[in-house]
This record gives sequence, structure tokens and C-alpha cells, in this order.
Amino acid sequence: MLKQIGYIIISICCTGPVLGQAPKQKPNIVVILADDMGFSDISCFGSEISTPNIDRLAREGLKMTQFYNAGRCCPSRAALLTGLYPHQAGIGDMVKYKCSPAYQGYLNDHSATIAELLKEQADYNTIVSGKWHVGLQKSALAYNRGFNKSFTMLNNGSSYFNSAPLYNDGSKITFMLNNKEITRNDTSKYLTQGITDFAVKSLEEIKDEQKPFLMYVAYNAPHWPIQALPEDIAKFKGQYLKGWDCLRKQRYEKQVALRIIKKSWALSPRDKRAPAWDSLSEEDKQKWDTRMAIYAAMVYRMDACIGEIMAKLKQLEKDKNTIILFASDNGGSADEVRSLKTVIQKNGEPGSVNSIDSYEIPWANVSNTPFKLFKRNTHEGGIATPMIAWYPGHIKAGSTSSSVGHLVDLMPTCLQLAGVTYPAQFKNRELTPLAGRSLIPVFTGKANNGERTLFWEHEGSRAIRKGKWKLVAEPKQPWELYDIEADRSETKDLAKKCPAKVIELEKAYLAWANKTGVVDWETIKDL
Repeated sequence: MLKQIGYIIISICCTGPVLGQAPKQKPNIVVILADDMGFSDISCFGSEISTPNIDRLAREGLKMTQFYNAGRCCPSRAALLTGLYPHQAGIGDMVKYKCSPAYQGYLNDHSATIAELLKEQADYNTIVSGKWHVGLQKSALAYNRGFNKSFTMLNNGSSYFNSAPLYNDGSKITFMLNNKEITRNDTSKYLTQGITDFAVKSLEEIKDEQKPFLMYVAYNAPHWPIQALPEDIAKFKGQYLKGWDCLRKQRYEKQVALRIIKKSWALSPRDKRAPAWDSLSEEDKQKWDTRMAIYAAMVYRMDACIGEIMAKLKQLEKDKNTIILFASDNGGSADEVRSLKTVIQKNGEPGSVNSIDSYEIPWANVSNTPFKLFKRNTHEGGIATPMIAWYPGHIKAGSTSSSVGHLVDLMPTCLQLAGVTYPAQFKNRELTPLAGRSLIPVFTGKANNGERTLFWEHEGSRAIRKGKWKLVAEPKQPWELYDIEADRSETKDLAKKCPAKVIELEKAYLAWANKTGVVDWETIKDL
């Protein structure tokens, strides 16, 4: 049984202290979400990158090792905010309309955000700082979706130093402070710091209020363009000359030692599109070392900023009643930004405002250790996320859970913590029933009851996980079948050996797809 709850932080990246009953003192909730960060990119999940603040959350809290996202920025954010599958919320793809309600490109009227429900039904203060990316329409903006205070970036990415456009199609990066558009110039703070500063400032501004609060901190790091502070890059320069083959093996061995993964799960082979490290010239090795050093610096700075938020909570004496959850919106990204004709190319000092670059397939393959494939894919490399829940005195320190969870679970968890029932209607809108389930049983050391079935579809990549079985296929490819309990790294395709299981799972997937409005990607991708 949980003790009385006061505050919650969700770093991504909540139910009542007495199960099934509303807490006497409603909790504060902080959600922290990383962007394009792979399963193994924090130290407590296998990385060599120094992440002491996130490590502290894991050391004093719970690690969930089988937690999932929706495979890409927009869909994952929609799932987190609404507790629905992305298609149910209107964001089956990105923020462009695709001639279908499930792909309208912005939060629809049949969804409500966590902020809307906690603000209206439990009198919460609500704050968001960071990447929004769930629609450009006025009705879908943060200040119209339940947030009292908001500093948001509406697009998918930005320079970390200014508001200069990334794309050559005339679009611009839009930052908003509450309901006003603002500009960040070359003298602006590093974006990760700016997101943190708004969060910390907002906490200071409400420190004397008796209301509980929800704070959603959505970092853009480490999404491309890979740009970092020079002093942070210097901490990692040269550390990656050992190469991706060595680093993947080292991370895999650390994950086994930390019991993040089972020893019986093989390390997936290096992606065939990535060359062997030893085949590279010394000049190329230096180039690749620099790229990964910049990426590592971005993760390091995000961790330091999370430490600032934790310190502020302690200063305000709110840390004792705080729960923290940490996750990423999808796996490491294989995007090759230098080859994208739609992006304004800049070839200045690597990592600086004058450079537009990404760390590409070879290093993304390391980020997603031990899994294969990447962001946009529904193989484990695209949808597995490191998840941490921290709540000293309530969640057992140093614990690990293999219970299956998903970003859709955050809404029902937070509602239960706040003593709120998900309504059938909200502000005269019919709401779609929740897809997620509360994580309170996991937080209290109990496995969720019953077999869990989860579904994914993104741009033709599709999957279903039911119990230990996972059926998955990339666009235009046949179904693959895996026993996730025995082979979560998806190295042994059992589709030909178990045709009846393929048929069973495909039937369930198609029923879900029909119910949620999934459309054949080949018919809409060029719209």
C-alpha cells in the first residue's frame, strides 16, 4: 500500500496511495520525456554516458525494462498526453492532414489531455515546457489543452541555439510562450537549458499555492541536429574511437550485468548498412567519434538539467512527496540529415549553431542495444524505452520490473493518483475510452493482472504484442513472429514454424486496426 502522496514527477522521458481510493492530499506530477533517445543511452540502462541524476532516480526507484512508446515523436506524445493509441487521438502519423480522421495531424475532439482533466476535475496547476508536436491548429495548442503555463516548440526539431528554420520549404520553427509566438536568437540559451529554466521558474512562481501541480517537461534532446555546448563535447571527445562494434558489445554486457536484459537474449547483429568499425580510415574514425561525442554531450546536459529540477523541488521542500518517471518517445534515430534535400545544410564547426548533422545508422544501432532497427520501426529498436519511476518511501529503491507498460498508461495512472475518474464526456465532447491501464500495481511491487496486448502502426510498420508473442512487419514486408520471453532482440523469426500463431495474431491486429481507423499507408503516404 502506498503512503500518502504529495507530488509526482514523470520523467519520460500515478494511482492513489490507497489503491482504488483518492488520496487525501493530491499528488504533484512531473513528466519528463527525452526525444529520440535509445534504450541503452543512459548509464543505468547500459550506457557509458555519465547520467548521474537519472541514475539516482533508478537507484532510489524502479526500472521498468519492458516499457514501450509509439515509435515516433508525434504519435508517442499523443499517446502520453491522452491515454489513447495515436490513431484514436487523430495523430496516426505526423502533424499533416492525411485525408482520414485517424491521420488528421492534431489532437481531436474525442481526446482529452492529462492536463485538461487534472485542471478541471482536480484543480491542478498545469505546466508544460519543451517540445509539443501534437498539432499546429489553435485547438491543439498547449494553452488550449489544459496547461496554465507553457513554453512550447511546435515543430519536430530546432537549432539548439536559435529559431532559424531547419527546412527549405518556407516553414519556420515556432516557439510559443503561453499563447504568444516568440523568437530565440543567436544569444539565446542552449535549448535544453531554456526548457529547464522555464520549468524551474514555473515551480518558483507557484511555490506558495496550495494546489497540486502537473508539470510536463518534454526535452528536444538528443533529437538532431546534434548540437551541444563546447565544454560538454570536450568531456566525450575521443571516447568513441573504440568504435560502434566494441561499444555495442560493452553496452550489451553491462545490460546483462544490470539485469536490464536476459543473458539468453542475443545481441542483434550490427545493422547491415553500417560498416565494420575496423574497416574505416583514421580520418573517418575521427569524424564518427566527434558525432557520437556531440550526441553524448546532449544526453549529459539533459541529465544535468533534470538534476536542476530535482534540486528545485528539494529547495521548495516538495521532493519528499514526488514521484519521477523517465522515458523516451522512441528509439535512436537512423536519420541521415546531411542527405535530406528538405533540410537547410550547414557545414560549420561540428556541434555548433553553424552545423546541421545527425549521428546516423551506426551510432543509432548502438543507442538501441541490444535491439535492431530504429525510430519509425515497430521492431524493439524503435519502440522500446527506458522507464524509471522514482518515489522514495513509496516505491522500493533499486527495484526492477519486467511488467509490460506503454505511454498510454500514464493517463490512467495519473488520474488514479489524483482521484479522478476518466469521463465519458468532457466539455460536451464524447471521449474515446482509454487504451491504457494504471501502473500503480507495478509501482507497489505487483505485476499487472492478466495478459497484456499492445498494438502499433506507423507509416506501414506494424506490430502486435500479446503475452510473450510479438508479430511485426516493416512496410511491404511479410509478418515476422518472435517469442519475446526467449528472444526479445528478435533474432529468431518463428513465422514459418508457427503459422497458426501468425494467423491468430494477425486477426487480432486487423481487428484493432479497423477499430482505430488505421489506413493502408501505401494509399495515403503521398497525400
